[in-house]
Amino acid sequence: MNLGNCPRCGKLFAMNFRDICPDCTKKIELEYQACAEFLREHRGSTMEELSDATEVTTRQIIKFIREGRISVIDAPNLSYPCEVCGTTFIKESNMCPSCRTRLTKELSQSVKDGQARKEADLHGKGAYSAVNKYNK
Repeated sequence: MNLGNCPRCGKLFAMNFRDICPDCTKKIELEYQACAEFLREHRGSTMEELSDATEVTTRQIIKFIREGRISVIDAPNLSYPCEVCGTTFIKESNMCPSCRTRLTKELSQSVKDGQARKEADLHGKGAYSAVNKYNK
């Protein structure tokens, strides 16, 4: 039996399938139900309006969206900040299109640099080169 402290309330509990205690799990479920009920009645509400009306943190609401428990399709004004830049508001994924393209460019450049480094090592143009003293 693994024991651990709940990251939300700090209470000691037997860790099973979840990382939080049963009491906090129940509280999160009640928060979700409050959000879902509010969104059924107020489809056009924003993240701030939802948070203020239900007293659920925006962080928890974003977690509900990412888990797929709250659908952004049904609530067109719900959006959350990009995880990378934090300035652009998005409705899906965790990065805005500009951060995604920047990451793709950086990754492709890194791959190109790695390939160029391998080619330089194969041709003996790297920092160190092996000397074959048996073939004269």
